[in-house]
Amino acid sequence: MQTEERKNNFEMHELQNDFLSIQVKQVGAELVSLKNKETGIEHIWQGNPEFWTGQAPNLFPVIGILKDGKFIYENKEYTMPKHGFVRHNEHIQLKEKTADKLVFQLDYSEETLAIYPFKFRFEISFQLKGKSLSVNHQISNLDDKPLYFSLGGHPAFNAPISTNEVYEDYYLEFDRKMDLRTYLLNENGLVSDTTEGILDNEDKIRLHKDLFIDDALIFKNIPSKKVSLKSKNSGSVLSVEYKDFKNLGVWAKPGAPYVCIEPWLGIADVEDTDQNLKTKEGIESLAVGKDFQASYTIDIA
Repeated sequence: MQTEERKNNFEMHELQNDFLSIQVKQVGAELVSLKNKETGIEHIWQGNPEFWTGQAPNLFPVIGILKDGKFIYENKEYTMPKHGFVRHNEHIQLKEKTADKLVFQLDYSEETLAIYPFKFRFEISFQLKGKSLSVNHQISNLDDKPLYFSLGGHPAFNAPISTNEVYEDYYLEFDRKMDLRTYLLNENGLVSDTTEGILDNEDKIRLHKDLFIDDALIFKNIPSKKVSLKSKNSGSVLSVEYKDFKNLGVWAKPGAPYVCIEPWLGIADVEDTDQNLKTKEGIESLAVGKDFQASYTIDIA
């Protein structure tokens, strides 16, 4: 029985319409394929271990690194892995499949309560409509106390998508011109007070091999709510709209042929954190018996 359960947990679940096809791995409810059926182009990074084995992990109930890998709640310490425990999670279940939607669910357990003392339900759905994929999250507080959490996406998109192009042919274009600064991470992966200017009344970030030499670009409270991946040769590739998310991360392993566009509600621990989960920067608080919803959409050009 245990072997059969493990086998089932590694299943791939597929959806398609006239324009797109997707595959979602049951482990972590991770999007591992997003193909344009008209062109045959695969837009999701395929996890080459030379650079990074991830593809589109789901981040809950923390984003990034906690100081010393721990947080404090009600004077007790809890240990939490980077980006939380949804990614790589083998206990996520497929709860619903329709012609255009997949719904996955993870409920609290004795295992999660040992590292995260809240009774929750995490639900994520993937829905196709035309040339768009909507990724919808619902967090439910099943506890008798407020639920504290962060939430985010981490999809990695192939760039270049054509053999006659290079990474430097690509750029990110936001839906407006902005003054934009990134918060730098320190040597321990914590968010520092140091910032670096990225945009000065501009809307484009050019991709190049040294862009992520100091790790991710971290944009707090970003005014833009839509960013497009484009090629100077072939034009628009795709866009990500993230109206429900306050922050945005952009990242790749230096030299790797992809870019992650990461909508975030929350942020990695800041350098001077007291590690108290209730006062963690960017933390969300959900009242007893309430649900919280947030979505982002990927549109293929």
